[in-house]
Amino acid sequence: MDKASLGGAVLAMAGIVAGLLIEGGNLGQVLQPTAALIVFGGTMGAVLLQFPLTTVLAAFGRLAHLFAAPARQDSQLIRLLVAFANKARRHGVVSLDSDLQTIEDPFLKRSLMLAVDGTEPAELRNIMRVSLESTTEGEERLPAVFESAGGFSPTIGILGAVLGLIQVMHHLDNMEAVGRGIAVAFVATIYGVGIANLFFLPFAGKMRLRIHEDHRRREMMLEGVISILEGMNPRMLEVKLAGFLSHAQENKKEKAA
Repeated sequence: MDKASLGGAVLAMAGIVAGLLIEGGNLGQVLQPTAALIVFGGTMGAVLLQFPLTTVLAAFGRLAHLFAAPARQDSQLIRLLVAFANKARRHGVVSLDSDLQTIEDPFLKRSLMLAVDGTEPAELRNIMRVSLESTTEGEERLPAVFESAGGFSPTIGILGAVLGLIQVMHHLDNMEAVGRGIAVAFVATIYGVGIANLFFLPFAGKMRLRIHEDHRRREMMLEGVISILEGMNPRMLEVKLAGFLSHAQENKKEKAA
């Protein structure tokens, strides 16, 4: 599990609930099914009006990945590409054909397959650059779903509060009922603002960060394969690919070495 994502979600909810309890409140005051129906239903309806169903489903399908720590390490990718470079230098690029079945990443497998088939470096770069940009463009739509939901939900929450106040106005002869009704009406605003700032917008930010990391990783794969095809020295290749790593990752890699 990604400790930052899981810890952040737990800390955010715990802080709000603890603050409510310290102020003398109780969870029953904010657990209002009607308010939740207005906010969640209205927000999802607005999102579906803006985005195709396939995009919305893909975005929510990615949520599980936000709470899972990235399985692959960049340092492992560099070692793999350097090993390919050593093998290609001794036995030729065609010898890497036997390694294609062991590669799980589709982008790396496709790039290496083109290299084995004798594609020129410039042509290989052009082909895979189109694939890279197309994939990234499609992935960029996913965090936009949550960004839109984060923009809609506070407004839908206000709408729910106004609808609740309208109902309150019908009971002005009973001030006790008016007080309870106003409290319930504002729960919709809490839901709208809460899910936007605690979930939807953080989801979008984390998802966009993961997409940028995947893009950088594919860039590293492409440069590695092209360098192998051009016959770059494996040691030089390792230094070149290390330029894609952040300073913290480089230090971690050096300690591991």
